[in-house]
Amino acid sequence: MSNFTPEDLLLYLYNDMDAATRLQVEEQLEKDWTLREKLAVLKTAKDRLNRITESPRTEVILSVMHKAEEKMHTILRS
Repeated sequence: MSNFTPEDLLLYLYNDMDAATRLQVEEQLEKDWTLREKLAVLKTAKDRLNRITESPRTEVILSVMHKAEEKMHTILRS
């Protein structure tokens, strides 16, 4: 049994993974109801995000970008 992370499920949801891994996720989804529930939560969140019509403030975007850059530098240093 494979353990798929929320990140794996996001890649699956956005169809951004190779075919072999996608098949593994689909096989596991057939067997594992908790994985199906996690995917359902992510689908709901995606749908809600897609319905948002407002744009975030520039300060918020810059803050997120700064945190992502810090995280990337931390990872690259390890």
